[in-house]
Amino acid sequence: MRVAFTSSDGETIDQHFAAAEHFHVWEIDPDRAAFVERLSAITRAEDEEDRISARASALAGCTIVYTLQIGGPAAAKLVSRRIHPMKTGAERPIAEVVGRLQEVLRGTPPPWLRKALAAPAPDAD
Repeated sequence: MRVAFTSSDGETIDQHFAAAEHFHVWEIDPDRAAFVERLSAITRAEDEEDRISARASALAGCTIVYTLQIGGPAAAKLVSRRIHPMKTGAERPIAEVVGRLQEVLRGTPPPWLRKALAAPAPDAD
């Protein structure tokens, strides 16, 4: 599955969703994890709703986005696109989070994650 992280350096989850300049996207499964790409999160949209939509569109195909913090409207926009926002609340190394996610995938993932893994990605609007 594709997982995005808000990070200033590609090593640490250290940015708020709305302030992130880039999303670092990884492909993660129970046995492998690899960095895939760095997506720009910068948008020229003036309106906050348009900026949130643009960021959500950039994350199309991702199952989860890990971020330091995220506001309610942005979280709702992601959930509506079947992207699960995960707030860390404190800076965390991406490698540590990837390892923990792989452990969950090797065991019994929670229902929301099993459902997300089985569902096809929605069309972007």
